[in-house]
Amino acid sequence: MLRVSRAHFPVTSLGPGRRLGLWLQGCPLACAGCMSRDTWAMEGGRAVAIGDLVELWRDAVRDGAEGLTISGGEPLVQSGPLLEFLEGVREVGAGQDVLLYTGFEPDELDQHQRAVVDRVDAVITGRYRAGEPTSLVWRGSANQRLTPVTALGRARYAACVDLAVENPPMQVSADGGRLFVIGVPPAGALSRMERALRDRGIVFEGVAWRP
Repeated sequence: MLRVSRAHFPVTSLGPGRRLGLWLQGCPLACAGCMSRDTWAMEGGRAVAIGDLVELWRDAVRDGAEGLTISGGEPLVQSGPLLEFLEGVREVGAGQDVLLYTGFEPDELDQHQRAVVDRVDAVITGRYRAGEPTSLVWRGSANQRLTPVTALGRARYAACVDLAVENPPMQVSADGGRLFVIGVPPAGALSRMERALRDRGIVFEGVAWRP
């Protein structure tokens, strides 16, 4: 089982092409200013069977997914079941890449977490630091590093390692009265969005980027 916060398809703002986005639940790092505080609680989200997640990926590939992005939360706190899921992912489709987000630095990983990183095509490492804004694509702070891992990862991500963008890719999705912002917004963007919606009579009962 993997404890999952949410999944979304297609995601076009966290990696190249149309992707399945999977947000895992639970994060002990608790970076100040994180936009996804709702994914912190280890007991939150829902437990999903590995086989069901592989089928979700299979459906996404059938619908044209070009890649899988795994974020959180902190995915590597579930390194055992995550590795099992990645083994299943590799048995489905051909040519799709896997991008992993982790707040850990490479030298902090144990052998099980390193085994997960070895099974993905590219990894973004490093804690989110609100005081170090960046325009680097798909990253929230300047300390975070994008590292291609495999030949496929180098083919798809090498040109993006130092790529700065003026307008970061973003998506907004509504589901059952909840609004999901998908992507890595620039500093202050979420507060500006909240104010703009309030001016139009839309008031949030709560947001994931504040306690």
